[in-house]
Amino acid sequence: MSGAKRVTLETLARETGVSITTISKVLNGRGDVAPATRERIEAHLQEREYSRPGTSRSDVLEVVLHELDPHWSVEVVDGVRAAAEAAGLHVSLAVNGDRHAPSADWVADVVRRRPAGVVLIFAGLRPDDRRKLEARGIPFVVLDPAGDPASGTSAVGSTNWRGGLLATRHLIDLGHRAVATITGPPDMMSALARADGYRSALASADLVADPAWVRHGDFHEGSGDFHATALLTSPDPPTAIFAGNDLQAVGVLRAAGRLGVDVPRDLSVVGYDDIPIARLTTPPLTTIHQPLRRMAEHATRIVLDMRDGRSVEATRIDLATSLVVRESTAPPRR
Repeated sequence: MSGAKRVTLETLARETGVSITTISKVLNGRGDVAPATRERIEAHLQEREYSRPGTSRSDVLEVVLHELDPHWSVEVVDGVRAAAEAAGLHVSLAVNGDRHAPSADWVADVVRRRPAGVVLIFAGLRPDDRRKLEARGIPFVVLDPAGDPASGTSAVGSTNWRGGLLATRHLIDLGHRAVATITGPPDMMSALARADGYRSALASADLVADPAWVRHGDFHEGSGDFHATALLTSPDPPTAIFAGNDLQAVGVLRAAGRLGVDVPRDLSVVGYDDIPIARLTTPPLTTIHQPLRRMAEHATRIVLDMRDGRSVEATRIDLATSLVVRESTAPPRR
């Protein structure tokens, strides 16, 4: 609405039936406001499309993620930075929360900072936190290879089910029938989708997924090593392993080397993500390319469209995954 940005604190206080002080506390992310009152004020601010008179337009775009690793995160941050710099923005990086959502403290802080927008590398955003950002007019997008955000949240992800299907079908086409998978945590939608793609590929080849061969790791190298060791020392080891990401695949290669299992002569290994390390392993890793940098660029452009008032439909966009064949896969010897 054209007059919404001229609404005064006095008007907001009169319309909501609370004091100007309470309105100001909510606007500044203060915690000493009753939840029901805060929710009512935030809903009214959003309806009024309120922003403070004279508030300068920030030139900072925030990227928030729960961990910073030297592989996956670098691809994402580079993508955000490229799109942000093209629009004349600086990038601020925060490590906060867990893999599900940022902490409540971060939300209160970002409300005070009022950045140009936020790219969140999480599975989602709590409803209350989403309302707080929307009420202050802070645009945000979830860059989401790890979950399935709630309705009304714009998110960019990739075709995880198809990636799992492609990886497993590649191994089946090579002649493997004993194929295991080490996917990610069972509470992450991406891990479940990749495992479902694995099962679908086996079913389409009239193969059954042995429950003992479906392992849930944590998307880190150590869990790939741990689960691969268990699989490869079992009485009937698999001839191929589809790891749910490249870091776990590195752990599989490490376990195989320690146990004297040659890759790919004795064991074929497929990873997921196609981060730079996949080209540097011995042997170089066959993997599923997840377009992390392009996903980050796309998420950033959506945030910028929101900031500039261009219409953006809140939806999930999944970019295509593809198979990259290198030297860690070959036909089975048995």
